[in-house]
Amino acid sequence: MVEDITRLNISGADKERDYYILKPVYLTGSTVYVPVDSSKESMRRVLSREEAGRLIEGIADIPIITITNEKRLEQEYRGCMKTNACEEWVRIIKTIYRRKQKRLEMGRKETAVDAKYFRIAEDNLYGELAIALDMPKNAVEAYITETMEK
Repeated sequence: MVEDITRLNISGADKERDYYILKPVYLTGSTVYVPVDSSKESMRRVLSREEAGRLIEGIADIPIITITNEKRLEQEYRGCMKTNACEEWVRIIKTIYRRKQKRLEMGRKETAVDAKYFRIAEDNLYGELAIALDMPKNAVEAYITETMEK
């Protein structure tokens, strides 16, 4: 949430530059300062209720990541996260879910990299959808499942 726009009086900050003061919705006690004139790629508005509904309805059509090289796969996960796009978070979640199922079938555990990016992507996606759909974050996964089963 954008809390305010201000000039920062701290060392290292341009005292003539305006900054957004951002408070992460699901991370209490944190504050992020972003220059107002910075790249538009670093910030975007939260999905609307309608956009969230379309995203959920289209989850089945979002392709998974097909890279098999583990190092390149981690780079792809990182790239997907940097886009700040919900569709990319869905790609990560779907990909890792399928990879985990296959690994379990073979008697292997989930990789640490997969566990890390799955948690991050889920946290970002569910947080955004919770805001867009005006529901508790912990209810989003069940809502998605229920909607997709209809």
